[in-house]
Amino acid sequence: MAKAYLQRIATAVPENDIHRQFVDFAANMLQDRRARAIFERLEAKSDIHHRYSCLHVHRDAGVELTDAWRFYGSGRFPTTAERMKLFEKCAPMLAAKALDRLAVGDDERRRIRHVLVTCCTGFYAPGLDFDIIDHLGLPDSIERTMVGFMGCYAAINALKLSRHIVRSDPDALALMVNLELCSLHFHETQDLNEAISFLLFSDGCSVALVGSEPRGFELASFAATRIENSSELITWRVGDLGFDMFLSGQVPNQIAKAMRDQKAAIVGDAPIDLWAIHPGGRAILDAVESGLELTPVEMLASRRVLKCFGNMSSATVMFVMEKLLSEAKSGQRGFAVSFGPGMTAETMRFNAV
Repeated sequence: MAKAYLQRIATAVPENDIHRQFVDFAANMLQDRRARAIFERLEAKSDIHHRYSCLHVHRDAGVELTDAWRFYGSGRFPTTAERMKLFEKCAPMLAAKALDRLAVGDDERRRIRHVLVTCCTGFYAPGLDFDIIDHLGLPDSIERTMVGFMGCYAAINALKLSRHIVRSDPDALALMVNLELCSLHFHETQDLNEAISFLLFSDGCSVALVGSEPRGFELASFAATRIENSSELITWRVGDLGFDMFLSGQVPNQIAKAMRDQKAAIVGDAPIDLWAIHPGGRAILDAVESGLELTPVEMLASRRVLKCFGNMSSATVMFVMEKLLSEAKSGQRGFAVSFGPGMTAETMRFNAV
């Protein structure tokens, strides 16, 4: 049976670095002095320096406002419908930016038979898949798959589907797009845990081509591990004022324990040279580093993505994969893992060609 290869990756973020403005906004939103102090202390330890958003800060008479659409403001946060209207406007622009960086050639366009899109932060129909097809000028007959609402591990699942497609049709290319506009879902809250979870997330897009020609990373195998008694530790539900994220403070400890207890089953015995750990937050990376007994060097790519971009949900692990792909040497073996609702660890083994 033919093998499938992750041949090329391109990434993009919006132009607006809103991390510092958001930290100031959120800290001022918290009325309880103790909660504000905790938030500021955790932000200082977050290892996140930049986060990008389709929303952007502007000034009016020298005063910073939340964004150019006046989308957020104390006492008046937008409805879910208003957020989805802006998603429909901004998502195609970010996807086009990433696709242009992928630089799909004419021969590749003719061979793309399937477009896969992962997203858990916005929906409309006809959707982002149609906008991608129109931007690249792909035929109307192309097959489309939307992987929706799976959260941070969706890209691993889409790569798994891409592998199935290419192995069944070796002449085909699969185009994968992972796009999230997480910043659309911040809302006004006095709940410290919610404010802390908002501190992590940002907007980003990754695009990739998967085909049978041996270049890039061979997609060797996939596996899923559901962490016992943890299904309510990460949840993502549609609310009246955006999508409501719940991220329990127990998540890092549960991940560290699962990685430690199931290391042999999850990673196996073969040596690993390249590690793509989903940068869900500093505590998540610390938990995986501890549980799998990794070195700081092995965590470097993941920590760099967290520092420069924050957590972009499904797109994030692909930013790490892009970094590894640019530096990999032939014969190196890799392991990727992303975590999300369930609570589940989706894993992938890959080999550098």
